[in-house]
Amino acid sequence: MHRNQKLLCAAVSILAAAVLATDAFSMEPDGKDGAVRLLTTVPIPGTKANTSNGNMYVFDISFVDQATQTYYLADRSNAVVDVVNARTNQLITQIAATPAFRGFSGTNATSGPNGVVAAFPWLFATDANSRVVTIDLRNGKTVGDVSTGGAPDLRADELAYDPADGLILAANNADIPPFATLIRVNKATGALAVVKRVTLDAIHTGVDAQNGAEQAVWEPVTGKFYLSIPQVGPNAKDGAVIRISTAGTVEVQYPVEFCQPAGLTVGPNVDLLVGCSTVFDTAGNVWDSTKNVTAAPIQVIIDARTGKIDATIPGVGAGDEVWFNSGDGNYYTASSASPLRPTEVVGATTLTAQGAHILGVIGARDQALKQLVPTFSVPATTGPLAHPASTGHSVAANARNNHVFVPLGANNVFPNCLTGCIAVYGTAARMDERAER
Repeated sequence: MHRNQKLLCAAVSILAAAVLATDAFSMEPDGKDGAVRLLTTVPIPGTKANTSNGNMYVFDISFVDQATQTYYLADRSNAVVDVVNARTNQLITQIAATPAFRGFSGTNATSGPNGVVAAFPWLFATDANSRVVTIDLRNGKTVGDVSTGGAPDLRADELAYDPADGLILAANNADIPPFATLIRVNKATGALAVVKRVTLDAIHTGVDAQNGAEQAVWEPVTGKFYLSIPQVGPNAKDGAVIRISTAGTVEVQYPVEFCQPAGLTVGPNVDLLVGCSTVFDTAGNVWDSTKNVTAAPIQVIIDARTGKIDATIPGVGAGDEVWFNSGDGNYYTASSASPLRPTEVVGATTLTAQGAHILGVIGARDQALKQLVPTFSVPATTGPLAHPASTGHSVAANARNNHVFVPLGANNVFPNCLTGCIAVYGTAARMDERAER
């Protein structure tokens, strides 16, 4: 058997174990703590606006509105926001914007939708051309639309919403220098108005952001926004989380090393889980899978009030979105750059086979890794069935039933996923309870 075939078979075997609801990779003996496993999948159909060969391959951030138990996914392939009932795991609708979302343009930096946040009746989403929109969830109509003023075609990316003050903080990650924008929301009408630009450079704010700006969150106890900065200054190891006031002032930088912060979520005890976007190695350099140096992937928990690092959790691959689920007290991480993702070097080319991306489960109470659950990656292809790569980098959870949602690109390994799907994970206990009802 060719080595590529062996790698593919190994990866599919790993995934088969997950699909068959084993306790693979559980850090708890016998899975007694409630091993997370695949419960079901929600198929996502292609739309007429699809830009990736008719199927869902490209998507970005997802969000669960806990008040309505509704899941939202920024679906770039279909140029919509997919809406799923997070209680019944059924697709409700696919919402398009007016004018239409850009969809996948060929590069993430000029595509959309990207970030999504819901506060019923409003859905906020970002798009290419620095666009931020409000959609009325009662009728699906676009009711607010502003530009953050970035370079032509470049996107507004991830965003956070402060419901107390009616403020959005949206990041333009692809601009140089990157910047964030405070936007005022009219809570009665959904209308948007730009308040202030926060330029992330050494001159304006003292934040020398050299590799974009990523997830923003609103922390209600401190009353502040927080924003992940992958790299501050010339050294790849130096990242930060910055604290921003509701007036748009950068108040402090919290250094986070060997991580390149991307995902960010508010946990218990005024903590933040920082999702790292880059795997470093045990020598302190960016990990190169072709070299004989061991990978050292981490996630980091910091105190939002002081920036003190409470815990560094090893073992979870680098990715994008992270989520705290108050229902089970776990953090969840979606890791697209897992060291478990099989690769082979042929000449000067690194080939990536279909294989395991990782849903990480971290206990917030003991701040320790509990489980690694394989999800799935779909590499880019060329020819008649050309499509971009698809990576497992998005995650959100419903605290009412502890269902965890991970979108997957179209594949024939997971059930009902030939056009793309959202994999729903949870525990056996929850499955048993549902059966009894």
